[in-house]
Amino acid sequence: MQLSIIIVSFNTRELLKQCLESLSNNYGQEIKNQQFEVIVVDNASRDESVSFLKKNFPYIKTFVNEKNEGFAKASNIGVRLSCGQYILLLNPDTVIPNLTLTTLIDYLNKNAHVGIVTCKVVLQNGKLDDACHRGFPTPLRALFHFTGLASLFPHSHFFNGYHLGYKSMNKVHEIEACVGAFLMIKKTVGDEIGWLDEDYFWYGEDLDLCFRVKKKGYKVIFIPYVSIVHLKGAASGLKKHSQQLTHADKQTRLVATKARFEVMRIFYQKHYLNLYPSWLTQLVLLGISLRQKLAEISL
Repeated sequence: MQLSIIIVSFNTRELLKQCLESLSNNYGQEIKNQQFEVIVVDNASRDESVSFLKKNFPYIKTFVNEKNEGFAKASNIGVRLSCGQYILLLNPDTVIPNLTLTTLIDYLNKNAHVGIVTCKVVLQNGKLDDACHRGFPTPLRALFHFTGLASLFPHSHFFNGYHLGYKSMNKVHEIEACVGAFLMIKKTVGDEIGWLDEDYFWYGEDLDLCFRVKKKGYKVIFIPYVSIVHLKGAASGLKKHSQQLTHADKQTRLVATKARFEVMRIFYQKHYLNLYPSWLTQLVLLGISLRQKLAEISL
């Protein structure tokens, strides 16, 4: 089997339906021939997602958690159920066109030094989901990003390392990290690094995964001539462009907000704590806490 597509679902039945239909319509032959498999790990959804799946998509492997285990742990469950040479981490709020998956598989087949590939991830409004084209968030890069200096100098190597804005978006190139909404990784590479770190509950596990893959000497590659659509923020309810799609209540938005900032602390403590002086660490953690308070007030 070439590819195992792992989707973690949490109360996104209608979006999941749209995602699975795009896979069936564009990759039905590969699924029928068992070149591709689709695995859905449901995090205790309350919207009848599981019964809907069993009725309408009986060929899909489904695993149901008794509670919401978070993205990283649920994805790792999916990996353990998988048989593919490559693993695609895929959000349910995505639409996958024809050729995208086969193009990325072909690239991985031909490049032994590459561990992860992704494509151009486009939001519903037609803009790039900038999380698919990331640099690692060093304190200086994060400062420029959150103060707006990166936006003022979007193509600057110095100011916009957070989103690698200086790289050409018209050719295949190496990046540092991509978004877990669409991330294809070699199974052997994932096995080597131990897959997703379950200390991350919601957000950040993709950044951490890419960090560890690159630390092992493998490349993360961005392929811009194929794409997917990402209806981002539907599960969390935090994104303005997907407000009409979300069923997230205020409590869910609060949980998502807390998780969003907690992963910043976790990532820093895991990978940067010994690289910077203690005064800078305290300043970084203070900045994260202040931004979290402001975000919670605005909910």
